[in-house]
Amino acid sequence: MHISAQFDSGNIRVIEAASPQKIVLGINKDNQSDFYQWFHFRLFGEVFETHHITLTDLAKSAYPDGWKDYNVLASYDRQNWFRVDCEFDGDNLSFSFTPEQPAVYFAYFIPYSYERHLDLVHDAQMSLRCEHRLLGETLDGRDINLLVIGDEEPAKKKIWITARQHPGETMAEWCAEGLLYRLLDEQDGLSRQLLDDAVFYIVPNMNPDGAARGHLRTNAAGTNLNREWAEPGAEKSPEVLHVLKAMTDTGVDMYLDIHGDEALPYNFVAGSEGIPCYSARLKDLEDTFKAALLSATPEFQDEYGYPKDKPGEANLTVASNAVGQKFDCLAYTLEMPFKDNNNLPDPVYGWSVQRCRQLGEDLLIAVRAVVSKLR
Repeated sequence: MHISAQFDSGNIRVIEAASPQKIVLGINKDNQSDFYQWFHFRLFGEVFETHHITLTDLAKSAYPDGWKDYNVLASYDRQNWFRVDCEFDGDNLSFSFTPEQPAVYFAYFIPYSYERHLDLVHDAQMSLRCEHRLLGETLDGRDINLLVIGDEEPAKKKIWITARQHPGETMAEWCAEGLLYRLLDEQDGLSRQLLDDAVFYIVPNMNPDGAARGHLRTNAAGTNLNREWAEPGAEKSPEVLHVLKAMTDTGVDMYLDIHGDEALPYNFVAGSEGIPCYSARLKDLEDTFKAALLSATPEFQDEYGYPKDKPGEANLTVASNAVGQKFDCLAYTLEMPFKDNNNLPDPVYGWSVQRCRQLGEDLLIAVRAVVSKLR
């Protein structure tokens, strides 16, 4: 029996593995940080022998409530992922698994590798609708990629979309992938109409260092990028520094920042009600966007989510608040579940790649509902 995490986004620590009957594992913290929750490892074991696996010390993890009603994801081929039932006692997540193949992967959510990210941006750049720009480098020397979709013309609305500021929230890049490919589909009438009115600026992975390192929430320096938008710096948060500079150069009429939530089993948005410049115009845009998305897909809801900030009390280090305030624009944080959408539960797959991608496509329906009145 062998347990390994020596691959892109791998994260696990073996505490005990003397036999398949008792495998005890721990999750490593993000570098220079106390955050930990993301895991991704491979088990090489005996076929048709039941393995009893426990992830321990979870009461001190970043989001202990995220383990309640959570079921781990498994895959034999790293393409098709399915759920394995788990039990959580407040500190230990336990599950039993009987492999049908010699090697099986387990992960907190379906991984989105750096190599797949590179495939995505280089595939996109082959489209005549897309221009691929290099904004700068991360602390580990990886590219900060920007995809510009549509012709840049002064009269067009500028719509910015960022994903995966928190690297363990891989559903964000799967969602961005669905949105991107619909925009690039030349036979899709909605995307054709949108690109007549707007140009899209998409950063599919804001945190490639953290993603490759197997982090949950931070970059190579242990910085939470979604608390850096007030004063980003080259030493701690070059990713935000470069993206914010590009936003300033182009202007922003609408902004979506795509994330995942460990605890809440729903898809929802968080608005900018607490920013100083919040107005009736911004509220109307928010309401129109939400109404259109509610009509477009049953995967979205507006009953469960984060508490709304009181007027003037928004945290302006957070991306959607900072961008909404700086550019006086519609700015939303979109959250997706690690577990499942409890309004449409799927016991086999839970929240999945297919559903992430589809939600990305459906987001463009809501964008269309507001694009004509962004300015």
